[in-house]
Amino acid sequence: MKNIKVWVTAVLILTLAGTDRTLAADGPKESQAAIALFLKADPGLQKFLESAVGYAVFPDVTKGAIGIGAAHGGGCVYEKGALVGTASLTQVTIGLALGGQSYAELIFFETQEALDSFKKSELAFSAQVSAVAAAEGASSNAKYQLGVAVFTLARGGLMYEASLGGQKFKFKPVARIPAAVESTVPAAKTPAGGQAAPSATK
Repeated sequence: MKNIKVWVTAVLILTLAGTDRTLAADGPKESQAAIALFLKADPGLQKFLESAVGYAVFPDVTKGAIGIGAAHGGGCVYEKGALVGTASLTQVTIGLALGGQSYAELIFFETQEALDSFKKSELAFSAQVSAVAAAEGASSNAKYQLGVAVFTLARGGLMYEASLGGQKFKFKPVARIPAAVESTVPAAKTPAGGQAAPSATK
């Protein structure tokens, strides 16, 4: 039985790894679009975008599970509003997990130390770190845990287990940053509709 679970996990990881599109040319564009969706769900996230030392955004994390769960996704990393690299997310969980899910994940770093740890690929989430589901007003009571604040936005599917425990990250710095995607920090001004939004490239 144990060998079957290990085999299933390996298949899940390999399958999900194939969905990583972060290194594609439109990676930063997808990240900007994801941030816009987060702000649409909860405009209060603006304060995190403006005050955090940096943040990592994963537009599409795909998670699947049959007793043992696995998740994989790719994203972009920003420091003081500037694109500094890309990152991959992997996760393996054992326990009550059934189904499949696709979601976006946004990680804010409270301190330079927390961001540097991520950039050294040393950051791994334990069961102590929990995510806040992006929704109107959800960020008002959100606080940093161990130097990070994590928000998720479901894209579809069902999942009976959504813990961040076991998430690991691998960071890769970018050699050259196109001026058009150098920053995704939304402008402080609020449009007539009363909702802030980033200047995403279309």
